[in-house]
Order: sequence, then C-alpha cells, then structure tokens
Amino acid sequence: MRKNTKSQAVAIPLAGQQKILITFFTLLLFSLTALAQKSTVRTDAGDVKVRKIVENLDHPWGMAFLPDGRLLVTERAGTVRILKDSTLSEPLSGTPEVFAQGQGGMLDVALHPNFNENQYVYLSFAEPGNNGTASTALGRGKLEGNSIKDFETIFRMEPKVEGPNHFGGRILFTEGNDIFLTLAERFKFEPAQDLSSHLGTVVRLEDDGTASEENPTFNDANALAEIWSYGHRNIESAAIHPQTGALWVAEMGPMGGDELQTAEAGNNYGWPVVSWGDNYDGTEIPRPTTRPEFADAVIHWTPTISPSGMIFYDGDLFPEWKNSMMIGGLTSAGIVRVDVNGDNAEEVERIPLTTRVRDVEQGRDGSIWVLTDEDNGKILQLKPLK
Repeated sequence: MRKNTKSQAVAIPLAGQQKILITFFTLLLFSLTALAQKSTVRTDAGDVKVRKIVENLDHPWGMAFLPDGRLLVTERAGTVRILKDSTLSEPLSGTPEVFAQGQGGMLDVALHPNFNENQYVYLSFAEPGNNGTASTALGRGKLEGNSIKDFETIFRMEPKVEGPNHFGGRILFTEGNDIFLTLAERFKFEPAQDLSSHLGTVVRLEDDGTASEENPTFNDANALAEIWSYGHRNIESAAIHPQTGALWVAEMGPMGGDELQTAEAGNNYGWPVVSWGDNYDGTEIPRPTTRPEFADAVIHWTPTISPSGMIFYDGDLFPEWKNSMMIGGLTSAGIVRVDVNGDNAEEVERIPLTTRVRDVEQGRDGSIWVLTDEDNGKILQLKPLK
C-alpha cells in the first residue's frame, strides 16, 4: 500500500527558525566558497597556477591575440574590447549591430593570416533581420587604434529565422587563407538536412566571403555553394589539426550526446535524424549506428560537456599537453583534454576550473588563456606552478 506523502505544515518555534536560517546561510557560504576558483589546480602536467587577468566582462565569447601581444575579446552583448596587460579598453567603434538575445550576439573574432599587411579583423555575430528574425553573419574591417574601420558583412547565413538559440559562429583560417565558419540549425531541427539552407552546416569561404573552390559538389541542384558539411546541430568548438589540416569540431547534443568528429567535405552528420542524445521531452532519437549513411562521432559525451572553444596545444610550457586537443566545457566547467591519433581520439583528462568555459586560446609563451561565460566574465591564464 502506497503511503500518503502529502506534505503538512509544521509549526517551528522562532528559535528553531533562527537555527535553520543560520544553518542554511552557513551551508550556502560553504557552497559558494567550495565553488570559488582555486589559485592552483592539479593536472597531469603537475600543479597549474590559475591567474585572473581581468574580470567584469559581459559574457565574453571569443578572443584573438594581436601580433604585439594585445588581446581582442568579444562580449556577447555586442562589443569588442582590447586587453593590454591587465587593462580593458572601452568598446571599439565600428562594430556591427547584433541580435543580442539568448545565445545570440557578438560571437567570434579572428585575424586574417596576413594581418600585418592588411589589418583585417573578422567577426562572426548574430545579425538581426525583419520581424524578430536573425541569422549568423561574418564580416571584416581594418583595425585602426580603437576602431574597426570600413566594416562590411561578407557572408550571411540564410534564411533568417525566429528564435534566440543555436548560432554556432567559430572562425578558422586554413593554410590557404580560406575560412571555415561553423554554423548551427537555430534550434529548428529538420533544416539541418536541407542543402538549400545554411542551417546546420559548416561553410567554407574565400577570405572575401564568397564560396571556396574547395567545397564539395552535392547531388542536389538546390545545394548552396558555400556548404562544406551538413547535418550538424550547434558547433561552437572547432580547430584545425596543425599536422594533418583536418577540421575537428565538437558540437552540442540535445539531452546528452555531445559529439567530437572531423568535419569532412560533403559529409552528412545526421542531425536530427540520429543522435547520441535524446530530445528534451525524453523521446528517444535513433542512434547513429542504426543509419550507416551518416558520419558518426569519434567521441560522444553523456552527460554533456557543452563544448565551446578548442585549440590544438603546441606550446612548450606544458610538455605533457603537447599536441593535445583542449576543449572548453560549459556544463563540465573546465577544459577537456583529448589525445588525437590520426582519425581516432580519446579523452584523457579534465582540468577543473569550476566555471563555464566559453573559449580557449594559447598565448605566445605557451600559456593557456580562458574566457569564462558569466555576467562577470573573466579572462584566466594557466601556467605551470614554479
């Protein structure tokens, strides 16, 4: 016989209420203290010092080092700043208007490989459209002082749709100065299988935003010329392997099922037909192994790590991490280190940072730089503890 579990009001004396409140706030304080970022963390590379460079950023999203050592940093609310030493500039002028709702806003930043000659800075951002719609866009302008001059939008994801979720947005340059721009399906599901749309794709572009000649040809007369691969969900984590030139992406799954894979020309990665996760309402999605025509993940994560930001580490400060993939984790609160061997990959370590990591970058001295995804966003630097 099932017991009656209906709650009943119980009168608690005032002194008891005070004790409960004291206990509650003590536990709350202990919890907040426990979650505070420690100044050192233990890793496979030994003890690592975590230094806070600066704070008070509004959900920083992307970063790129300038040749002189300064750091360009984007804030999702729509601004770009320059960090010099431990001081942030005022927002740069000349940046585009953004759709700053939900996951949308100012996204990634990258320098043209010939930046010293042309001064081009590239920005990805959620671009507003008519009637509350938006899509991911890519633009460029020349960095002059505290301004981005002559900014122009050179690529627009089509179509623009309603909703505040899933914009992708990572910018990567190839050795030949082509651009990989990771996109997302804007939480619209089925369009990720439609080659007449950019939703759910990775696009490959010339540096002026036109379709790259390296893109595959699809057996679909309506396929858009910019598409490199499709069937993706939401890619905020991508890097090019420095030896092989392969594009690796980590994309966010639904309820479970984050995926790491190489994004290869012409491949269909199956979303939303298959997934290693399930829908948020609990309904199951067929697994990729049931549909061999779709490209499968090399690693999949359940529970999710919510990958955002990725590099291949090639510095000398951390010899143990040499050639490892370093993936920022939002829900996993830290960096996920992955060893890559050819087409295979294996998670080998998690570097705990007790905060949502939005982006990861390598400093010129081999240190690791991290952006935290918070209202009071921070820039952290990781170095060996000496």
